[in-house]
Amino acid sequence: MSNTESNVKGGASTAWQIIGRLIGAAVVLAITAFFTPGFTINNIWTLAIAAVVLTLIDYLVTKFTGLHASPFGKGFVGFALAAITLYVTQFFVAGYSISWIAAIIGALIYGVIDYFIPGNQNM
Repeated sequence: MSNTESNVKGGASTAWQIIGRLIGAAVVLAITAFFTPGFTINNIWTLAIAAVVLTLIDYLVTKFTGLHASPFGKGFVGFALAAITLYVTQFFVAGYSISWIAAIIGALIYGVIDYFIPGNQNM
């Protein structure tokens, strides 16, 4: 196999990994919103956009600080980052609404669900 064929296959694999992570993030987010009082997502398109925004914010935080916004990833700091990330997303996505208290509860629920869903959500 030539080097360019390997790069093309690796690129396709990376694209599927990203799509898989976004779908996983959307599922975790939907379950979290369902079980968290004060957390609403209006429709499936809002959910999809919110999953992209959450993944992007998590990626940027990880890239610039080295901290992953996972409630169980870095202890209290990860928990706080997850709550902040859930809360800040509402300023970028129409139809996504969450209160501070719901963000804190949601971060806990998000962490529990993310822990039990197989696969690595990190980018």
